[in-house]
Amino acid sequence: MKKTILALTASAVMATLAAPVMAKDKIIGVSWKVFQEERWKRDEAVIKAIVEANGDKYISADAQGSAAKQLTDVESLISQGADVLMIVPFDSEAILPAVEQASAEGIPMIAYDVQIEHPDSLYITFDNVGVGRMMAQTMLDSGQTSGDFAFIKGDQGDPNATFLFEGIMEVLKPQIDSGDIKNVCEFFTDGWKPEGAQKNMEQCLTSQNNKVDAVISENDGMAGGVVAALEAQGMAGNVPVTGQDGDLAAINRVARGTQLVSVWKDSRALGKVAAEAALMLADGKSMSDVPNTAPFSGGKRGVEVTSILLPPTPITKSNVSAVIDAGWIDKAKACEGAMDGVDGC
Repeated sequence: MKKTILALTASAVMATLAAPVMAKDKIIGVSWKVFQEERWKRDEAVIKAIVEANGDKYISADAQGSAAKQLTDVESLISQGADVLMIVPFDSEAILPAVEQASAEGIPMIAYDVQIEHPDSLYITFDNVGVGRMMAQTMLDSGQTSGDFAFIKGDQGDPNATFLFEGIMEVLKPQIDSGDIKNVCEFFTDGWKPEGAQKNMEQCLTSQNNKVDAVISENDGMAGGVVAALEAQGMAGNVPVTGQDGDLAAINRVARGTQLVSVWKDSRALGKVAAEAALMLADGKSMSDVPNTAPFSGGKRGVEVTSILLPPTPITKSNVSAVIDAGWIDKAKACEGAMDGVDGC
């Protein structure tokens, strides 16, 4: 896989793309895969504010976790005159017919956070392989270098689930090869749903007679389901659990000690980069004109796309203050019920 990691902090990204964009009276259409998830509301607030402040129009649709609905959503956004499409695909393969239609009509596209393997889509995300590495490395750094591990992966149709697992396995391979770490449970989770993750974890605990020493969960929502399953068995806080996204509940779980790490992806920075890129594309600029782009070819089909990959930040009990100081979560919410020794609490 060809990877180029953009070595910018979130604050640096926010400053880098602060220049005004010339597009006016353009329509930026956004197709969300499941808007009810907490993090997308943060993304939208930034994207919408930038688009409207520039004198352009923001329109959107929520696929509600349906690949079929997302196809019709994108067609609707096209019919409403979208000059640029920003798509968070629920299923990166299923969305391709709509992407082909947009490409045929000359509409620029941004694959937002989730890859679409089409050369006419600009892929803007965090380094998801790197997120997987961070989750696994944090687990090892915590002292959990051996034992029975469960792996709760995201939706099988989402390339990010595979990218994350690739990074996780890259870090854990020496311990797995030596037999120190055993992969005792491995599940994909439909739609990344917490309730699905909880059922997967319950199934794992049953099959292993509760002999599970660590859980690598690929995002915070699922980590919540995993922790619920562990709590039911009196194991929460004794079994380290990973996650990512910096969800408010997850940061509080880190402070309480029921989640080891949440790899924080400041979606405000991601939304800013994507919104300003969209306005450049709406103004007739090419993908190569957008700052900090590089080729990426890590998907199932090996299609090379133009990408921007932002760096994430792992949040553990030793740096909870990072998200508090950044205004991501207020101290009271982050620290409610916190254990002793949590940084920032």
